[in-house]
Amino acid sequence: MSDEKNLGDDLNDMLGDAKEGAKKAADKAGEMADEAKEKAKEFADEAKETASEFAESAKETFASKDNKKILAGILGILFGAFGIHKFVLGYQKEGIILLVVTIIGIVLSCVGIGVLVVWVTGLIGLIEGIIYLTKSDEDFYNTYQAGKKPWF
Repeated sequence: MSDEKNLGDDLNDMLGDAKEGAKKAADKAGEMADEAKEKAKEFADEAKETASEFAESAKETFASKDNKKILAGILGILFGAFGIHKFVLGYQKEGIILLVVTIIGIVLSCVGIGVLVVWVTGLIGLIEGIIYLTKSDEDFYNTYQAGKKPWF
């Protein structure tokens, strides 16, 4: 019987040790979870800061496109018949078309029809210049620089 009592005491001691070990493990897991929450919060804060910096950088990019918008608009109004505003925006083919048609119109102006051709190309440039200047910076960038819309 004393062997049974010793065995029961040993089992009770082992059960107590197991409970104590489980409690320590649970406490340690709780501490680790708290640390993980803190790290996740720090990471989220850093991500928010990085996103904010990226947004500021994007705003500066759009603001720098404003100069191209104004330049293209003014050149379209003043020298639209020659297609200079198209070259500024990177539309070489369309710029060459306007330039060649205007030169042909100048050559044919002695016939009379050339004056109409030069007038039409000048009107196209004027309209495009006004459109460029009336669009918001973001719309201008998305339409003519990112979207590559060549006419009007």
